[in-house]
Amino acid sequence: MGSSHNFTFPRIEGKSSRQAHADLPEGTFERELGREGFFGPATMMYHRNPPTGWTQWTGPLRPRAFDLTRLSEFGKTVWDAPVVVSNAFVRMRIFKIEEDMRYLARNGDGDELLFVHEGAGHLYCDYGHLEVTRGDYIVIPRSTMWRFEITSPMTLLLVESTNGSIKAPDRGMLGRHALYDEALFDTPKIDEAFADQQDAGWDVLIWRRNALSSVRYPFNPLDAVGWHGDLAPVRLNIKDIRPVSSHRYHLPPSAHTTWVGNRFVICTFVPRPFETDPAVLKVPFFHNNDDFDEVVFYHDGDFFSRDNIHPGMVTWHPCGFTHGPHPKALQAMYKPKNDFTKEYAVMLDTRDGLDSSPQSDGVEFADYAESWRTSGPVVPPSIPDA
Repeated sequence: MGSSHNFTFPRIEGKSSRQAHADLPEGTFERELGREGFFGPATMMYHRNPPTGWTQWTGPLRPRAFDLTRLSEFGKTVWDAPVVVSNAFVRMRIFKIEEDMRYLARNGDGDELLFVHEGAGHLYCDYGHLEVTRGDYIVIPRSTMWRFEITSPMTLLLVESTNGSIKAPDRGMLGRHALYDEALFDTPKIDEAFADQQDAGWDVLIWRRNALSSVRYPFNPLDAVGWHGDLAPVRLNIKDIRPVSSHRYHLPPSAHTTWVGNRFVICTFVPRPFETDPAVLKVPFFHNNDDFDEVVFYHDGDFFSRDNIHPGMVTWHPCGFTHGPHPKALQAMYKPKNDFTKEYAVMLDTRDGLDSSPQSDGVEFADYAESWRTSGPVVPPSIPDA
């Protein structure tokens, strides 16, 4: 049986909808004040003006955006990859591979989630050989030795679960096959390509407690002839994710959770049909960041709730302020231009505050906080007739 809770009877004050994200009072914008990332207590507030209608920002807290396509230095090894954001439990980096890796990487600090933003290649690791391509997620268990040989230059988003594991989410009453069936997971093979690797000496570069060590072998340590068990790298392509949708309710980002780490989650946004009920919001609702930092990496497509965003950019909305769609998107809050969304994006939500790095600070879109400003008042569209 599914989990349950006692009935609650939320208080209603003034003009209000009785259903969140639908049937808004005429001339209002909705803001959700919630706890525990959409799972805790929440209140819907109804405003005459957009909750992001600010005119000025001062101080260190602000919405931020980074254009990672402007980075030019990625270092010689994966452990030199520029950090985008990090805290004690998670580290997000970006890395480009333009030639075959002539070393083996091994992360002693935690599981690693790799997302192939661009390019394709071959992963070689303790467990065998696996072809990878654009849009692939690859979960690398802690302390696995691995390297890539490329077929086209690769750009990778790297998410380290520091001192923790990366797991599949609990899909609750949707059932274990919702979002993706784990039968889709591909694992490395002990195949001919694996057996034909160069058998000369190899260096293993081990990352542990923010320090790098190197171990040299006079042979290739990826020399397994077989294995059995239920611990191995797995691959899942972003296009194999089947998003949950509702034609009468705009689901929160947590409904798109793909992976779960220690005090963070990874969500994936892929094309899905827009809601069809005329009175239901079709854009992300305004909400407070009261418990989580939210980071989105834009992979491909048309990012309908954001202006001036292109693939390879990252937005970061730290805990502590209200955020939501840009003003242009609000004009389509009830009538979207298309029947489906057209975006692919990877979102990192962290329970603990994040820090940026000097590399990401150097490619910041400095005016991002100002991108919500308008030349005049924003009037909410009326709910169309059914």
